[in-house]
Amino acid sequence: MTIEIDTGSGFCFGVTRAIGKAEEELQHGKPLYCLGDIVHNGREVERLRQLGLVTIDHERFQTLHDANVLLRAHGEPPATYHQAIANHINLIDATCPVVLHLQERIRREYESDPEHRRQIVIFGKPGHAEVLGLVGQTSGTAIVIEGLDDAARLDFSRDICLYSQTTKPLDVFRNIVEYIQQHIAPTATFTFADTICRQVANRMPHIRDFAAHHDIVLFVCGRKSSNGRVLFGECQRVNPNSYMIDDPSEIEERFFATKAQSATLSIGICGATSTPKWLMEQCRDHVKQLLSL
Repeated sequence: MTIEIDTGSGFCFGVTRAIGKAEEELQHGKPLYCLGDIVHNGREVERLRQLGLVTIDHERFQTLHDANVLLRAHGEPPATYHQAIANHINLIDATCPVVLHLQERIRREYESDPEHRRQIVIFGKPGHAEVLGLVGQTSGTAIVIEGLDDAARLDFSRDICLYSQTTKPLDVFRNIVEYIQQHIAPTATFTFADTICRQVANRMPHIRDFAAHHDIVLFVCGRKSSNGRVLFGECQRVNPNSYMIDDPSEIEERFFATKAQSATLSIGICGATSTPKWLMEQCRDHVKQLLSL
């Protein structure tokens, strides 16, 4: 039997950078707040909480004064920065550079059209932290769509400018682009920018290949991770013996029941962009103990 941890899984650059900033600030011994979960993984959030990181929501943020607050990789709308100035809050900005660049592009697009004749459209998940930050660059006027059904409700008689949340599937984005191109009125213009992070997008074909090469797949992921749900769906599509778990305690013997007698049993452990490597290693050790390897 073999157990392999996917080397392509784990924190993306933006999350690694944000956690690094948090750990660096916490070494100073001063109170540090984080606006929202620093990563969509409860175990990692708890690890940092034990180091002193306090997670707060936007309501609590508005009441803080003279404090140090970390902005996570997802980014924030301009209103958050304005509130920080008003409350004399020191921001440790850990917004992912890819997200920050996208925010700037959307803001320039919005400001270049003072009469707002163009529809600024964002392919993303409504309510997602990154999307809220992107919509905030347009004073809340951007239209968020999740797929072709939403795209069908756009006004094709008006100009459309399309962007994407950085972690969305590239193939769906391309389908939306094609759909709008087919339906845009001759008198209107359509422009689009492929703003999907390639480090994240490339994980989709990689995770398919990884799942296909193992008998059983354990996908380690926090329940809040939208990226995790998408990647896990791909695992299940190519390998029905794929199981999503939050931590080692959720690994069950039944996962291995049908294939446990195989002399060549191959178990793959992978995860989302929000999954820490140390957690996947704990899952590997638990499997070894469970199967007496």
